[in-house]
Amino acid sequence: MPKTSARLLALLSLLQARRDWPGSLLAERLDISARTVRRDVDRLRELGYPIAAIKGPDGGYRLEAGSELPPLLFDDEQAVALAVALRIAATAGAGIEEAALRALHTVRQVMPARLRGRIDAFQVTTVAAPITPADSATLLTLSAAVHAGEVLRFDYASPATDLESPPRRAEPHHLVTRYGRWYLVAWDLDREDWRIFRADRITPRIPNGPRFVPRDLPGGSVAAFVTSRFQGSDGTGGWPCLGEVMLDAPAATVAEFARDGVVEELGPNRCRVILGSWSWNALACALGVFDADIEIVGPPELTAAFTRLAHRYASATARTLP
Repeated sequence: MPKTSARLLALLSLLQARRDWPGSLLAERLDISARTVRRDVDRLRELGYPIAAIKGPDGGYRLEAGSELPPLLFDDEQAVALAVALRIAATAGAGIEEAALRALHTVRQVMPARLRGRIDAFQVTTVAAPITPADSATLLTLSAAVHAGEVLRFDYASPATDLESPPRRAEPHHLVTRYGRWYLVAWDLDREDWRIFRADRITPRIPNGPRFVPRDLPGGSVAAFVTSRFQGSDGTGGWPCLGEVMLDAPAATVAEFARDGVVEELGPNRCRVILGSWSWNALACALGVFDADIEIVGPPELTAAFTRLAHRYASATARTLP
């Protein structure tokens, strides 16, 4: 006789295959006794599967809800994790929002009542600027090319390119998501450099090119590479502009808003700050938000940026109408 877990999966599979099952036929198909069928049905009911008894000469069973769902057995933590993942997927910008919500509704139907309240209480609200969602079919195509290690041919709609330009050719390495938007990290064969392409601007061309041997990604990891590229560096890590100042403000207050900067306490109301940004002007502006007197340590480029901004702000106030 098969183990209990295997019998339960087989029983669920049969109950899904047709609407009504006589108990004797189930026993015959599973090669078990009618008494074992009754016990296994009770086990499934304890797990939260709504199996109704059918009255009649032979008696039988019917899977009332969720008959479209493939037979699955999850413990409580797995079931909740699946539902939470589907809830989050509805906000992922992958073009699957409606499908994720429908899947969540289907999964919820076959969950035990004790879990439905936990799932219903988990609500997610996305607070972000509107973005263009990526097409789910495109994401699957990109992911398949990454997995197969095949050169990708695609059209790329970008303000910096002509829509009538020849298709791009790239070796896809990673499909990543950042702040609700999807990107493809790839080696651009025509430009002979690493590039990060927005997935919502990619239109794949078929077929793909030949297989390739993956190159080593700068920075040691895809997370480090993508972060540094968006910071404006060459992909090896770190901000392109790094400055040091003294602020007349408590270190604890500054550290709360210094992101990945370094804050060193020098006294009750004074601290040293080392902070980076993608440009010197942006760094000077970031340091100015602390609303404290600033002493510039260096480098000279940061001093020049403060000077430029000082002139710009002074000019703005001079032109202010009474």
